Amino acid sequence: MTIVTIHTAKTTLSQLLARVEAGEEIVLARGKQPVAKLVPYQARKAKRRFGKYKGVITIDDSFFEPLTEKELKDWGL
Repeated sequence: MTIVTIHTAKTTLSQLLARVEAGEEIVLARGKQPVAKLVPYQARKAKRRFGKYKGVITIDDSFFEPLTEKELKDWGL
């Protein structure tokens, strides 16, 4: 990880961005104090769609029944 002053970052932003695009992380510092980090942008994964597995996965009705005393004890509850 490279540390670059804000002044240097202002004058070499294009080169710094090229390095970030190549996967490098760069820390911006005011003097010797780090204040920000340049990292490659990662697009968000697609949002989960509710009901995607409807009809594919089934859950037995007993799943929703209260736990027995033995099961509670086994779980430490």
